[in-house]
Amino acid sequence: MELMVLVVFYLLETSPLHNITYLFMVLVLQPIQYVKFMKGGILEVLLVNARDIKHTNLFGSRAYYVMVECGNQEHRTKVSSGKHEKVCWNEKFSFELPSSDWKNITHIKFRIMEIKFLSNESVGAILIHLGGIISEGYERGFIEVRPAPYNVVLEEDDTYKGEIKIGFKFFTKEEIVQMEAREFIADVKQERKLIYGKVMNLWRNVWLKLLCLFGHKTFSSGQKQQ
Repeated sequence: MELMVLVVFYLLETSPLHNITYLFMVLVLQPIQYVKFMKGGILEVLLVNARDIKHTNLFGSRAYYVMVECGNQEHRTKVSSGKHEKVCWNEKFSFELPSSDWKNITHIKFRIMEIKFLSNESVGAILIHLGGIISEGYERGFIEVRPAPYNVVLEEDDTYKGEIKIGFKFFTKEEIVQMEAREFIADVKQERKLIYGKVMNLWRNVWLKLLCLFGHKTFSSGQKQQ
C-alpha cells in the first residue's frame, strides 16, 4: 500500500494530470478502427500529354489547354506550348461522384483548346465512357487505369486530330476511410512505443528512489540499534 501511494505521489509530482490521462488512453484503451460505409467515390484523372495535334494558328506559337467535364463538374488545365509535336500538362484532377449520380455520369469529356489572338478555338475532343471503371471500382474499392493514348477527333465529323494520354484512379469512400484508419493506427502504435519507453524510465526512477529511501531507513535503524 505504501508503495502504491509513493508511485501515485511520484506520478502527480512529475507529470501534469493531462499527461497521465493521455498515458491511460494510449496504453490502456485499444484504438478502435471505425470504418463507416459512405456511398460514393472519387475519380482521379491524370492528364499527361498530347501529340500530333494539328496546329491551326497561322501566326504566333502554339499554346493549348484542356477543359475536362464530368457530370456538372469542370476543370481546366494550365496553358502549355506545343514543342516537338508534343504538348505536356502532367496535371491531376479529382471529381466527387456521389452514388446517386452514377447512373447519370456515363462519360468524361476532354476538349483541347488552342489559344488564338481573337478567340480560343477547339482543336478536338474525346469522350471516355466510365461505366466499367465505376462498376469495377465500386466492387473492388479501388481501381487504377494506367495512362494510355486516346484519339482526339473533331466533334463535327470525327476527323482524327491527334492523341491524348490519360490515366484514371477510382476510390470508393469506404476505401478512403479504411486507408485513413490504417494510417491512424500506425501512428498510434508508433506513439505507443515511445510512451512505453517513457513509462519504463519512470518506473526505473521510482524504484531507485524507493531503494534509496528504504536503504536510508535501514541505515538509520542500524545506527539506532548500535
